[in-house]
Amino acid sequence: PFFVNRGGLPVDEPTWERMWRHVGRIHPEGDRVAQRIRGAADLPKIPIPSVPVFQPSTPIPERLEAVQRYIRELQYNHTGTQFFEIKKSRPLTGLMDLAKEMTKEALPIKCLEAVILGIYLTNNMTTLDRFPISFKTHFSGNYFRHIVLGVNFGGRYGALGISRREELMYKAPVFRTLSELIFDFEEAYRRCWHTLKKVKLGHCVSHDPHSVEQIEWKRSILDLDKLTREDFRKELERHARDMRLKIGKGTGPPSPTKDRKKDVSSPQRGQASPHRRNSRGDRRPSGEKKPTDSKAMPDLNGYQIRV
Repeated sequence: PFFVNRGGLPVDEPTWERMWRHVGRIHPEGDRVAQRIRGAADLPKIPIPSVPVFQPSTPIPERLEAVQRYIRELQYNHTGTQFFEIKKSRPLTGLMDLAKEMTKEALPIKCLEAVILGIYLTNNMTTLDRFPISFKTHFSGNYFRHIVLGVNFGGRYGALGISRREELMYKAPVFRTLSELIFDFEEAYRRCWHTLKKVKLGHCVSHDPHSVEQIEWKRSILDLDKLTREDFRKELERHARDMRLKIGKGTGPPSPTKDRKKDVSSPQRGQASPHRRNSRGDRRPSGEKKPTDSKAMPDLNGYQIRV
């Protein structure tokens, strides 16, 4: 047995079973409601957002706007149920397979899923640099986390993503420096009564969709409680300079690609790939020491922002 999404395409049973179980827990007649929806034959068809297709002459800024419109049309996932399981330790090829699944199912997404989808939809924009930007904020005694995909085109910075707040997602590539972009996010958080506590910056993501490398999510960790305003700005610009130098030098061997043989195909959804530890010498924590337990997996639930 299988279920279908809003476009009539088959969806694996565990995803929808989790959703129905959630409905049964929070709704007084949840099981009955779920069965009634499942058996309804006259439900209106919900339009499926179309994956953007570009002409070779389409400028990069226009492409980014189209990608952001597509992400926005999928809508933010307010259900409390995570539709897609994202393991940040998976190789890039596995995450791209998951992004392709997102476009087929066309279900609502959250911020981490939007980042993976943004990488997938901009892979053919080879002149565009992409890198993850994570935020940790404080509000009313609680901490909240959010992530966007930073972009750099022609020396101008911007961002792609999704959030409950309009000002915490898309930023057109118009900022002259990385610090200007981060300060704009900080001001947006301030308008939401949130205090920015930490910023984590990753390195540039490969444009090879078959790469078995892992995304470097937090090359620089900036703790605003331990940095002055000027030091914070300097660390942001140092990270931007490191990214430019790495791209300019083209250091390191070419990105390995996945073997096409059947016995070593990319990991399937829900199956964890082996966790490879990055070299400690390659990372430069700024303003904060890294945890001593290098085997700890990242807390994925922390990226569900509540603003």
